[in-house]
Amino acid sequence: MNTRQLNTVWAILLVATLATWTIGEVGEHLGIAGPPAMLTLLAISFVKGRLVVLDFMGLRGVKFFWRGLVIGWLLLVSALIAIAYWIALK
Repeated sequence: MNTRQLNTVWAILLVATLATWTIGEVGEHLGIAGPPAMLTLLAISFVKGRLVVLDFMGLRGVKFFWRGLVIGWLLLVSALIAIAYWIALK
């Protein structure tokens, strides 16, 4: 991967970080709260994690097994967070 692509991914990560911060700080005032906010934050976190795994960890060009293993772990953690949130709502 070349420097320009990494810079683009880095910029996307910065924008995504700003979005998650904004939702956390003023999301309630913007009408984003509760489960919609949690799902949005979880989706953004998953995208950020995927970008880090594929581009900054360099797994984009490796065998599917390694990509699948790390992204599967990311999916598992995300699912467990969503389940814990759902249980806490009851």
